[in-house]
Amino acid sequence: MALVLMRRLVWSVPILIGVSLIVFSMMHLAPGDPAQALLGPRATEATLRVTRQALGLDQPLYIQYGRWVTGALQGDLGESVRLNRPVAPEVLRRFGDSFVLAAAAFVVAVTAGIGVGVVSSLRRGGRLDNVLMAITVTGISMPPFYLGMLLIILFSVTLKLLPTGGMYDVRQDPTLGQLALHMILPALTLAAVPAAVIARIMRSSMLEVIGQDFIRTARAKGLRDRRVVAFHVLRNALIPVVTVVGLQVGYLLSATALVEVVFSWPGLGSLLVQSIVTRDLPLAQGAVLVIAVIYVAVNIVADLIQSWLDPRIHFA
Repeated sequence: MALVLMRRLVWSVPILIGVSLIVFSMMHLAPGDPAQALLGPRATEATLRVTRQALGLDQPLYIQYGRWVTGALQGDLGESVRLNRPVAPEVLRRFGDSFVLAAAAFVVAVTAGIGVGVVSSLRRGGRLDNVLMAITVTGISMPPFYLGMLLIILFSVTLKLLPTGGMYDVRQDPTLGQLALHMILPALTLAAVPAAVIARIMRSSMLEVIGQDFIRTARAKGLRDRRVVAFHVLRNALIPVVTVVGLQVGYLLSATALVEVVFSWPGLGSLLVQSIVTRDLPLAQGAVLVIAVIYVAVNIVADLIQSWLDPRIHFA
Protein backbone atom coordinates (compact mmCIF):
# COMPACT_ATOMS: atom_id res chain seq x y z
CA MET A 1 0.00 0.00 0.00
CA ALA A 2 2.81 2.41 0.91
CA LEU A 3 4.65 1.57 -2.31
CA VAL A 4 1.52 2.29 -4.37
CA LEU A 5 1.11 5.63 -2.58
CA MET A 6 4.71 6.64 -3.23
CA ARG A 7 4.48 5.72 -6.92
CA ARG A 8 1.26 7.65 -7.41
CA LEU A 9 2.66 10.70 -5.62
CA VAL A 10 5.74 10.66 -7.87
CA TRP A 11 3.59 10.38 -11.00
CA SER A 12 1.35 13.22 -9.81
CA VAL A 13 4.22 15.72 -9.97
CA PRO A 14 4.62 15.80 -13.80
CA ILE A 15 0.83 15.70 -14.15
CA LEU A 16 0.41 18.82 -12.03
CA ILE A 17 3.28 20.54 -13.86
CA GLY A 18 1.60 19.78 -17.18
CA VAL A 19 -1.74 21.02 -15.90
CA SER A 20 -0.19 24.27 -14.67
CA LEU A 21 1.47 24.84 -18.06
CA ILE A 22 -1.76 24.17 -19.96
CA VAL A 23 -3.85 26.36 -17.68
CA PHE A 24 -1.37 29.23 -17.78
CA SER A 25 -0.97 29.03 -21.56
CA MET A 26 -4.69 28.79 -22.35
CA MET A 27 -5.61 31.71 -20.11
CA HIS A 28 -2.95 33.94 -21.70
CA LEU A 29 -3.77 32.83 -25.25
CA ALA A 30 -7.49 33.50 -24.81
CA PRO A 31 -8.73 36.71 -26.47
CA GLY A 32 -9.13 39.81 -24.38
CA ASP A 33 -6.97 42.07 -22.24
CA PRO A 34 -7.20 41.80 -18.42
CA ALA A 35 -6.20 45.45 -18.08
CA GLN A 36 -8.92 46.48 -20.55
CA ALA A 37 -11.48 44.35 -18.71
CA LEU A 38 -10.48 45.96 -15.42
CA LEU A 39 -10.45 49.60 -16.56
CA GLY A 40 -13.26 49.50 -19.08
CA PRO A 41 -13.51 50.50 -22.75
CA ARG A 42 -12.77 54.21 -22.11
CA ALA A 43 -9.32 53.64 -20.63
CA THR A 44 -6.46 55.41 -22.37
CA GLU A 45 -3.42 53.62 -23.73
CA ALA A 46 -1.20 55.22 -21.09
CA THR A 47 -3.46 54.00 -18.29
CA LEU A 48 -3.57 50.53 -19.81
CA ARG A 49 0.22 50.44 -20.04
CA VAL A 50 0.60 51.41 -16.37
CA THR A 51 -1.96 48.80 -15.33
CA ARG A 52 -0.24 46.06 -17.34
CA GLN A 53 3.04 46.93 -15.64
CA ALA A 54 1.39 46.86 -12.21
CA LEU A 55 -0.09 43.42 -12.96
CA GLY A 56 3.17 42.13 -14.44
CA LEU A 57 1.57 41.47 -17.82
CA ASP A 58 4.33 43.34 -19.64
CA GLN A 59 6.90 40.69 -18.72
CA PRO A 60 7.70 37.61 -20.83
CA LEU A 61 5.39 34.65 -20.33
CA TYR A 62 8.09 32.39 -18.90
CA ILE A 63 8.82 34.95 -16.19
CA GLN A 64 5.10 35.29 -15.40
CA TYR A 65 4.77 31.50 -15.27
CA GLY A 66 7.80 31.08 -13.03
CA ARG A 67 6.56 33.73 -10.66
CA TRP A 68 3.08 32.19 -10.55
CA VAL A 69 4.38 28.64 -9.91
CA THR A 70 6.78 29.85 -7.22
CA GLY A 71 3.97 31.65 -5.46
CA ALA A 72 1.62 28.66 -5.81
CA LEU A 73 4.17 26.37 -4.15
CA GLN A 74 4.17 28.80 -1.22
CA GLY A 75 0.37 28.97 -1.08
CA ASP A 76 0.20 32.35 -2.82
CA LEU A 77 -1.96 32.26 -5.97
CA GLY A 78 -1.70 36.00 -6.57
CA GLU A 79 -4.31 38.72 -6.22
CA SER A 80 -7.63 38.88 -8.00
CA VAL A 81 -7.79 41.69 -10.54
CA ARG A 82 -11.56 42.06 -10.24
CA LEU A 83 -12.00 41.55 -6.48
CA ASN A 84 -8.73 43.18 -5.43
CA ARG A 85 -8.25 40.40 -2.86
CA PRO A 86 -5.84 37.46 -2.51
CA VAL A 87 -6.88 34.54 -4.69
CA ALA A 88 -6.12 31.66 -2.31
CA PRO A 89 -8.57 32.59 0.50
CA GLU A 90 -11.30 33.41 -2.03
CA VAL A 91 -10.85 30.11 -3.88
CA LEU A 92 -10.80 28.09 -0.67
CA ARG A 93 -13.90 29.85 0.64
CA ARG A 94 -15.84 29.21 -2.54
CA PHE A 95 -14.49 25.66 -2.72
CA GLY A 96 -16.18 24.93 0.60
CA ASP A 97 -19.57 25.71 -0.93
CA SER A 98 -18.77 23.59 -3.99
CA PHE A 99 -17.53 20.74 -1.80
CA VAL A 100 -20.85 20.58 0.04
CA LEU A 101 -22.73 20.29 -3.26
CA ALA A 102 -20.24 17.87 -4.86
CA ALA A 103 -20.18 15.66 -1.75
CA ALA A 104 -23.96 15.39 -1.73
CA ALA A 105 -23.99 14.60 -5.46
CA PHE A 106 -21.18 12.06 -4.98
CA VAL A 107 -23.09 10.20 -2.26
CA VAL A 108 -26.23 10.16 -4.40
CA ALA A 109 -24.33 9.01 -7.51
CA VAL A 110 -22.42 6.19 -5.78
CA THR A 111 -25.40 4.94 -3.78
CA ALA A 112 -27.84 5.06 -6.69
CA GLY A 113 -25.31 3.80 -9.24
CA ILE A 114 -24.19 0.77 -7.25
CA GLY A 115 -27.75 -0.03 -6.15
CA VAL A 116 -29.17 0.17 -9.66
CA GLY A 117 -26.25 -1.83 -11.07
CA VAL A 118 -26.67 -4.63 -8.54
CA VAL A 119 -30.45 -4.86 -8.96
CA SER A 120 -30.20 -4.73 -12.73
CA SER A 121 -27.56 -7.50 -12.87
CA LEU A 122 -29.63 -9.77 -10.60
CA ARG A 123 -32.68 -9.19 -12.85
CA ARG A 124 -30.79 -9.55 -16.12
CA GLY A 125 -33.03 -9.58 -19.17
CA GLY A 126 -36.16 -8.82 -17.17
CA ARG A 127 -38.52 -5.88 -17.40
CA LEU A 128 -36.92 -4.13 -14.43
CA ASP A 129 -33.48 -4.50 -16.00
CA ASN A 130 -34.69 -2.94 -19.26
CA VAL A 131 -36.35 -0.03 -17.46
CA LEU A 132 -33.29 0.70 -15.32
CA MET A 133 -30.91 0.56 -18.28
CA ALA A 134 -33.19 2.88 -20.27
CA ILE A 135 -33.06 5.35 -17.36
CA THR A 136 -29.25 5.17 -17.25
CA VAL A 137 -29.01 5.87 -20.98
CA THR A 138 -31.25 8.89 -20.51
CA GLY A 139 -29.11 10.07 -17.59
CA ILE A 140 -25.88 9.81 -19.58
CA SER A 141 -27.38 11.57 -22.61
CA MET A 142 -28.95 14.49 -20.73
CA PRO A 143 -26.73 17.62 -20.47
CA PRO A 144 -26.61 18.79 -16.84
CA PHE A 145 -27.68 22.37 -17.57
CA TYR A 146 -30.72 21.13 -19.54
CA LEU A 147 -31.66 18.61 -16.85
CA GLY A 148 -31.31 21.33 -14.23
CA MET A 149 -33.70 23.63 -16.05
CA LEU A 150 -36.21 20.82 -16.48
CA LEU A 151 -36.09 20.07 -12.75
CA ILE A 152 -36.58 23.76 -11.94
CA ILE A 153 -39.60 23.97 -14.24
CA LEU A 154 -41.13 20.80 -12.77
CA PHE A 155 -40.40 21.03 -9.04
CA SER A 156 -40.00 24.80 -8.53
CA VAL A 157 -42.23 26.52 -11.08
CA THR A 158 -44.99 23.97 -11.62
CA LEU A 159 -45.21 22.04 -8.34
CA LYS A 160 -43.68 24.78 -6.17
CA LEU A 161 -42.06 22.18 -3.92
CA LEU A 162 -38.40 23.24 -4.04
CA PRO A 163 -36.51 26.55 -4.37
CA THR A 164 -35.17 27.58 -7.76
CA GLY A 165 -31.62 28.29 -6.64
CA GLY A 166 -29.15 29.69 -4.13
CA MET A 167 -27.88 28.10 -0.92
CA TYR A 168 -30.29 29.77 1.49
CA ASP A 169 -33.44 31.84 1.52
CA VAL A 170 -32.33 35.47 1.58
CA ARG A 171 -35.47 36.43 3.52
CA GLN A 172 -34.59 34.15 6.47
CA ASP A 173 -31.62 33.30 8.62
CA PRO A 174 -29.44 30.52 7.15
CA THR A 175 -30.20 27.07 8.61
CA LEU A 176 -29.13 23.52 7.89
CA GLY A 177 -32.66 22.68 6.80
CA GLN A 178 -32.62 25.47 4.21
CA LEU A 179 -29.27 24.26 2.91
CA ALA A 180 -30.58 20.71 2.51
CA LEU A 181 -33.73 21.96 0.77
CA HIS A 182 -31.80 24.17 -1.66
CA MET A 183 -29.32 21.36 -2.35
CA ILE A 184 -31.80 18.75 -3.58
CA LEU A 185 -32.20 19.88 -7.20
CA PRO A 186 -28.55 20.81 -7.93
CA ALA A 187 -27.29 17.62 -6.25
CA LEU A 188 -29.67 15.44 -8.30
CA THR A 189 -28.68 17.28 -11.47
CA LEU A 190 -24.98 16.89 -10.78
CA ALA A 191 -25.33 13.22 -9.80
CA ALA A 192 -27.34 12.11 -12.85
CA VAL A 193 -24.48 11.33 -15.24
CA PRO A 194 -22.08 9.76 -12.68
CA ALA A 195 -24.87 7.59 -11.28
CA ALA A 196 -25.76 6.32 -14.75
CA VAL A 197 -22.13 5.56 -15.61
CA ILE A 198 -21.50 3.78 -12.31
CA ALA A 199 -24.72 1.77 -12.70
CA ARG A 200 -23.77 0.47 -16.14
CA ILE A 201 -20.21 -0.42 -15.11
CA MET A 202 -21.48 -2.07 -11.92
CA ARG A 203 -23.97 -4.16 -13.88
CA SER A 204 -21.33 -5.34 -16.36
CA SER A 205 -18.85 -6.12 -13.57
CA MET A 206 -21.45 -8.03 -11.57
CA LEU A 207 -22.43 -10.14 -14.57
CA GLU A 208 -18.78 -10.92 -15.30
CA VAL A 209 -18.06 -12.00 -11.72
CA ILE A 210 -21.27 -14.04 -11.41
CA GLY A 211 -20.18 -16.19 -14.34
CA GLN A 212 -16.79 -17.11 -12.87
CA ASP A 213 -15.87 -20.51 -11.45
CA PHE A 214 -15.39 -19.50 -7.82
CA ILE A 215 -18.98 -18.22 -7.68
CA ARG A 216 -20.30 -21.51 -8.97
CA THR A 217 -18.13 -23.28 -6.38
CA ALA A 218 -19.53 -21.12 -3.59
CA ARG A 219 -23.06 -21.95 -4.65
CA ALA A 220 -22.19 -25.64 -4.96
CA LYS A 221 -21.10 -25.58 -1.29
CA GLY A 222 -24.65 -24.65 -0.36
CA LEU A 223 -24.15 -20.94 0.42
CA ARG A 224 -27.25 -18.80 0.15
CA ASP A 225 -27.53 -16.44 -2.80
CA ARG A 226 -27.54 -13.37 -0.53
CA ARG A 227 -24.30 -14.44 1.10
CA VAL A 228 -22.69 -15.25 -2.25
CA VAL A 229 -23.66 -11.85 -3.64
CA ALA A 230 -22.68 -9.88 -0.54
CA PHE A 231 -19.36 -11.55 0.30
CA HIS A 232 -18.11 -12.89 -3.02
CA VAL A 233 -19.70 -11.17 -6.01
CA LEU A 234 -19.99 -7.61 -4.70
CA ARG A 235 -16.43 -7.19 -3.43
CA ASN A 236 -14.86 -8.47 -6.65
CA ALA A 237 -17.30 -6.52 -8.81
CA LEU A 238 -16.40 -3.27 -7.01
CA ILE A 239 -12.75 -3.38 -8.16
CA PRO A 240 -13.28 -1.80 -11.64
CA VAL A 241 -16.07 0.39 -10.26
CA VAL A 242 -13.69 2.12 -7.84
CA THR A 243 -11.60 3.42 -10.74
CA VAL A 244 -14.73 4.67 -12.50
CA VAL A 245 -15.87 6.38 -9.31
CA GLY A 246 -12.55 8.21 -9.12
CA LEU A 247 -12.94 9.40 -12.69
CA GLN A 248 -16.48 10.59 -11.99
CA VAL A 249 -15.12 12.93 -9.34
CA GLY A 250 -13.42 14.76 -12.19
CA TYR A 251 -16.78 15.05 -13.91
CA LEU A 252 -18.34 16.43 -10.72
CA LEU A 253 -15.62 19.07 -10.47
CA SER A 254 -16.05 20.13 -14.10
CA ALA A 255 -19.84 19.93 -14.37
CA THR A 256 -20.32 21.84 -11.13
CA ALA A 257 -19.59 25.07 -13.05
CA LEU A 258 -22.67 24.57 -15.24
CA VAL A 259 -24.87 23.39 -12.40
CA GLU A 260 -23.84 26.25 -10.11
CA VAL A 261 -24.63 28.80 -12.79
CA VAL A 262 -28.06 27.27 -13.43
CA PHE A 263 -28.95 27.12 -9.74
CA SER A 264 -27.11 30.31 -8.66
CA TRP A 265 -24.96 28.25 -6.29
CA PRO A 266 -22.09 30.44 -4.98
CA GLY A 267 -19.33 27.87 -5.38
CA LEU A 268 -15.99 27.50 -7.09
CA GLY A 269 -17.56 26.65 -10.45
CA SER A 270 -19.54 29.87 -10.70
CA LEU A 271 -16.48 31.79 -9.50
CA LEU A 272 -14.44 30.21 -12.30
CA VAL A 273 -17.02 31.17 -14.91
CA GLN A 274 -17.10 34.76 -13.65
CA SER A 275 -13.30 35.01 -13.62
CA ILE A 276 -13.04 33.74 -17.21
CA VAL A 277 -15.72 36.17 -18.44
CA THR A 278 -14.02 39.12 -16.73
CA ARG A 279 -10.51 37.98 -17.75
CA ASP A 280 -9.39 37.74 -14.12
CA LEU A 281 -6.33 35.60 -14.87
CA PRO A 282 -5.02 35.01 -11.32
CA LEU A 283 -8.45 33.98 -10.07
CA ALA A 284 -9.16 31.67 -13.02
CA GLN A 285 -5.72 30.05 -12.85
CA GLY A 286 -5.98 29.55 -9.10
CA ALA A 287 -9.44 27.97 -9.35
CA VAL A 288 -8.41 25.54 -12.10
CA LEU A 289 -5.20 24.61 -10.28
CA VAL A 290 -7.11 23.79 -7.09
CA ILE A 291 -9.57 21.65 -9.08
CA ALA A 292 -6.66 19.80 -10.74
CA VAL A 293 -4.94 19.10 -7.41
CA ILE A 294 -8.18 17.73 -5.94
CA TYR A 295 -8.76 15.54 -9.01
CA VAL A 296 -5.26 14.05 -8.78
CA ALA A 297 -5.65 13.46 -5.03
CA VAL A 298 -8.98 11.70 -5.46
CA ASN A 299 -7.56 9.38 -8.12
CA ILE A 300 -4.66 8.50 -5.82
CA VAL A 301 -7.18 7.55 -3.13
CA ALA A 302 -9.12 5.49 -5.70
CA ASP A 303 -5.93 3.61 -6.64
CA LEU A 304 -5.24 2.88 -2.95
CA ILE A 305 -8.76 1.54 -2.44
CA GLN A 306 -8.46 -0.60 -5.56
CA SER A 307 -5.14 -1.97 -4.34
CA TRP A 308 -6.74 -2.79 -0.98
CA LEU A 309 -9.67 -4.59 -2.61
CA ASP A 310 -7.35 -6.66 -4.80
CA PRO A 311 -3.69 -6.90 -3.60
CA ARG A 312 -2.78 -8.55 -6.91
CA ILE A 313 -3.14 -5.21 -8.70
CA HIS A 314 0.15 -3.41 -9.26
CA PHE A 315 0.46 0.18 -10.48
CA ALA A 316 3.41 1.27 -12.56
